[in-house]
Amino acid sequence: MSSIHQPPSPPILYSFESPNELSEKLAAFIVKAQKEAVDKKGRFTVALSGGSLPKQLNKLVANPAVKWDKWQVFFADERCVPLDHEDSNYNLCRKELFSKVPIPPKNIHHIDISLLDDLEELADAYEKALISEFAQKDSARFPVFDLILLGIGPDGHTCSLFPEHPLLTEEDRWVAYIEDSPKPPPKRITLTFPVLNHALRIVFVAAGEGKADILSTIIDNPEVGLPASRVRPSHPGQVYWYVDNAASAKVEYAKSEFKL
Repeated sequence: MSSIHQPPSPPILYSFESPNELSEKLAAFIVKAQKEAVDKKGRFTVALSGGSLPKQLNKLVANPAVKWDKWQVFFADERCVPLDHEDSNYNLCRKELFSKVPIPPKNIHHIDISLLDDLEELADAYEKALISEFAQKDSARFPVFDLILLGIGPDGHTCSLFPEHPLLTEEDRWVAYIEDSPKPPPKRITLTFPVLNHALRIVFVAAGEGKADILSTIIDNPEVGLPASRVRPSHPGQVYWYVDNAASAKVEYAKSEFKL
């Protein structure tokens, strides 16, 4: 059967005793994904989000298996603020991760802050950065990230894709802007569902009992249609959930035994 017509694979849910164990296993998964990508094409394309995620990548620091010079890092979404602003996802990732590892600055693709007053231009410029990384090399309709790392909000949003927002139906753009985010700051850019759903690997990371109710809705009741439930990459892409037992306490969906 052609892979184009195969339905998306069901999510794989890994639940760990502690956030520390979660971070250790997540780092092992990322290193394996990196090796497969670098062996195949000499580079590793990653998109990161903000929130608690950058801190949960701490086991990558001082890990000799990470080939930072092979990483090409983009942001799954970004707040339209200066790069040193406390709301900037780039700034958060810089503080928690980039400043602690030998990643070349040119491999980190942040927004063009000269365009903060024109969100359409800002989103277009970020899309062009993606095109220059992906289009000539992979010649696909949408970029195919090796790995996109995401968090979830208490309302089930991911990236800057919020429940019932018109951006949920975007089918063409790689990067879209939002001026009315229900969560401050209001102005942001975000990868769209077509980009998320062409990734090889999507990993959602969630820890703590505060995530328990929304995690159950996202995973057990995808028909509710929350944004995080709509992330279902086309074959051979795969969604993974890396969570701790506190976050998964109310989830009925079958947990898988961890394996690389």
